[in-house]
Amino acid sequence: MARLDGKVALITGAARGQGEAEARRFVAEGARVVLGDVLEEDGRRVAASLGDRAVWVRHDVSNEESWAAFVDTAKRRFGRIDVLVNNAGVLGIAPIASITLEQYMRVINVNQVGCLLGMRAVIPAMAEAGGGSIVNIASTAGLEGVAGLVAYVSSKFAIRGMTKTAALELGRVGIRVNAICPGGIDTPMGRGDDFENVDTGSVLATLPLARIGQPEEVANLAVFLASDESSYCTGSDFVIDGGMLAGPQWGG
Repeated sequence: MARLDGKVALITGAARGQGEAEARRFVAEGARVVLGDVLEEDGRRVAASLGDRAVWVRHDVSNEESWAAFVDTAKRRFGRIDVLVNNAGVLGIAPIASITLEQYMRVINVNQVGCLLGMRAVIPAMAEAGGGSIVNIASTAGLEGVAGLVAYVSSKFAIRGMTKTAALELGRVGIRVNAICPGGIDTPMGRGDDFENVDTGSVLATLPLARIGQPEEVANLAVFLASDESSYCTGSDFVIDGGMLAGPQWGG
């Protein structure tokens, strides 16, 4: 029996990277999936490749009306909602001394506000279904500071705090809420122009596992948290970082 048989999942930021990997793994494990993203061409391609167990919706996570339409599509197409993966996110590199409010709020509105709106939007349907699992994608940048990433770090710390608060508020109606904190993962966002001057090879060489993580590895963890295998897990951070936060490497 597949690990997500009978479950209906919403996945944001599903057009590429971690979101795409999560959508593919969820369908492979028996779930029916509603994919959302603002990258319409890529999103339609992914959904089409997954057949009738997946449907695509253009979805802006920072917009309340868009969330209402996203949830309504899931209920009309598949009848219920059991899982939400709040995966959508943006980066944005700028030091505190020069970041503009517009730059800061762009990241906050997608990463932090989008996560809040998503959790709020699915509560009625999940409660009606008898419970569910919300998986918020945070980051190791939500566990430590990162120079030049004040907006991103702020949003990811906030996601972890919201996750714990939501777990406290929603546990009695059977909704579990957990956060995944990936380290360096090989995604289009991580390979973007923002990192063109960063020697990622030397950074990766310092990790205990000495390699970058793959989106499929994050997807495997998301499957666990979405499934009944994690039935006693809520309000927790699940770190997947190749050992980055274990401590500094000394010597060879």
